Amino acid sequence: MKVLIVGGGGREHAIAYSVSKSEKVNEIYVAPGNAGIAKTPKVVECANIGVMEFERLVSYAKEKEIDLTIIGMDDPLVGGIVDEFEKAGLRVFGPRKNAAILEGSKAFSKDLMKKYNIPTAGYENFDNADEAIKYLETAKFPIVLKADGLALGKGVLICNTKEEALDGVKEIMLDKKFGDSGNTMVIEEFMTGREVSVLSYVDGKTIKIMTSAQDHKRAKDNDEGLNTGGMGTFSPSPFYTDEVDEFCKKYIYQATVDAMKAEGREFKGIIFFGLMLTSDGPKVLEYNARFGDPEAQVVLPRMKNDIIDVIEACIDGTLDKINLEFEDNAAVCVVLASDGYPVSYEKGFEIKGLENFDGKDGYYVFHAASKMDNGKIVTNGGRVLGVTAKGNTLLEARANAYEATKWIDFENKYMRNDIGKAIEEA
Repeated sequence: MKVLIVGGGGREHAIAYSVSKSEKVNEIYVAPGNAGIAKTPKVVECANIGVMEFERLVSYAKEKEIDLTIIGMDDPLVGGIVDEFEKAGLRVFGPRKNAAILEGSKAFSKDLMKKYNIPTAGYENFDNADEAIKYLETAKFPIVLKADGLALGKGVLICNTKEEALDGVKEIMLDKKFGDSGNTMVIEEFMTGREVSVLSYVDGKTIKIMTSAQDHKRAKDNDEGLNTGGMGTFSPSPFYTDEVDEFCKKYIYQATVDAMKAEGREFKGIIFFGLMLTSDGPKVLEYNARFGDPEAQVVLPRMKNDIIDVIEACIDGTLDKINLEFEDNAAVCVVLASDGYPVSYEKGFEIKGLENFDGKDGYYVFHAASKMDNGKIVTNGGRVLGVTAKGNTLLEARANAYEATKWIDFENKYMRNDIGKAIEEA
């Protein structure tokens, strides 16, 4: 098979790595890819095509005689890339536009959960800033403001006071900090508890749950600083117990798939459940319609199945025949970022030490933002690399991952030093 992967970050590198292990695949193409993805086994070419250039991507897939395209990113999914590929008679993995709305509109997903009694935080939707401000006059604090649309994982504000919330409404709805994503806004009750990420494969009717993970969104240690796309993650989460799993299977996972089908929005692809384990039981924080980043970097290396078998079963509606299996171990990913991320940072610095990962079993370096410059691999964004390591236990995996971060160096390298610290409390 020839496989095309659409995207160019750490998640897509993890997908490319998994695809490269399949005996069914002999050539991998990536658009646009990055310098690390280009060096992945079986990757033939990284094409300089943007993820929203649907016509060019369809033409490229036809030209290269691609057998299967995997869409990694949220923007093209929400924009309807799967519909365009299907119209052209091409085999593609990911939800259609009418199903990707599960991530594309927080207002839609909250209304869906309310309608089908899927546990989530209390909320109200607003498309008018004055109405939102009026609502805040009698609201309980802390409170959460969410831009309705996609915002690179950063469109969520936790406001401890009314003043902060009023500033937040201005930021999202009036100043349009997140662009048109802030035309509608969700105001949600603040939930407390442990956050857990659970990825799943879905074929429209059947859902198969992957191993759990836990992300670290804030830029700085002790969960301080601004929200980011994710500064590191670990898998499995010791807080995701059998009891939690049983509850979620009964009231959240299948219920979501059935709800989407009932709405005429059959979902085929990946559903990422962002859960909050509250004192009242697990509740849905958010849905994503694709692999998490950096969750994919700790979940996919632990998956025993051939990823192509699972993806094809999702497309063909035969997922019920797949027995999804994961290694009985753990993995931790620490993101190496450019100092100053997510606000302002310099790029273009040479990345040294990548060769230290060659031939080291259980150690991975997934490139999120790198490019070739005069024969050297240099930094090309905020989140640069995801250093992932496995271990027999979470503590061992954490120690291995932090040891591996020392093997790499670039100017203005920055990371959190407490990824997976919660493991010690488990």
